[in-house]
Amino acid sequence: QVQLVESGGGLVQAGGSLRLSCAASGSIFSINAMGWYRQVPGKQRELVAAFTSSGSTNYADSVKGRFTISRDNAKNTVYLQMNSLKPEDTAVYYCNADIKTDWRTRPWGYWGQGTQVTVSS
Repeated sequence: QVQLVESGGGLVQAGGSLRLSCAASGSIFSINAMGWYRQVPGKQRELVAAFTSSGSTNYADSVKGRFTISRDNAKNTVYLQMNSLKPEDTAVYYCNADIKTDWRTRPWGYWGQGTQVTVSS
């Protein structure tokens, strides 16, 4: 059993900052990739920022220069520092991780429950 627990969402004014955290727990052998997605009603979930299996980072063009993803491997935790927030960043932010629970198994994708980020103008 694997769980991803997000925290740090909330309401902030445009130009403000928030820091999201996502901690993975449970039967974890290894984490191949981990990152953040977001979704607004009526639209598809989209990548915000993520660490790939090779350790590199990917960012959506819309957040480059404003958001920074980081991680603490010892804690199986990934963070998203969001600066210069805009109203269009308003969404539910989901943590995603590709996790192996055993050395014999393939990585499986897990999702957190989501955390609401609302940016007021």
